[in-house]
Amino acid sequence: MDTSKKVKASKVINAPAEDIFALLADPNRHTEFDGADMLRGPEGDAAPIGGIGQTFTMNMYAPDLGEYRMINTVVAFLPGARIGWGPRVDPTCSLAEQLGDMDAGGHTYTYDLKPVDGGTEVTQTYEWMSVKDPNFEAFFPRVSQEQLAATLDNLEAAVS
Repeated sequence: MDTSKKVKASKVINAPAEDIFALLADPNRHTEFDGADMLRGPEGDAAPIGGIGQTFTMNMYAPDLGEYRMINTVVAFLPGARIGWGPRVDPTCSLAEQLGDMDAGGHTYTYDLKPVDGGTEVTQTYEWMSVKDPNFEAFFPRVSQEQLAATLDNLEAAVS
């Protein structure tokens, strides 16, 4: 497996896995723990994540891209243990127009939760191994290991 297209961060958070999972499963709260400062909030009132295949749309901002939207499809869902989603640029936003025919998807964010002494070990994995378009792949990585670590710090503060 090619690990050069993957970034991870782990942290033990003094909270039950179920509480952390509930926070991760609520797109309305994702801005509370975004360590990359790109999330601006969901489009509308997003329902809690309840299973693989569910989608939610997130308003985003990046200095080099401006405002845009990502449609996130849930790709991992095991209550209390694993949750993740794969973003894709919303084809109706201005960024999609700028990208043209570029296939702007194939990356995922996944959180694995494991009960340990002192709480729950949370591992966030950001990977882009399934990005097919080399022009889109040139944008990666969009999030650093330090930003993933900041996300886990923010997650800890939000669940306290």
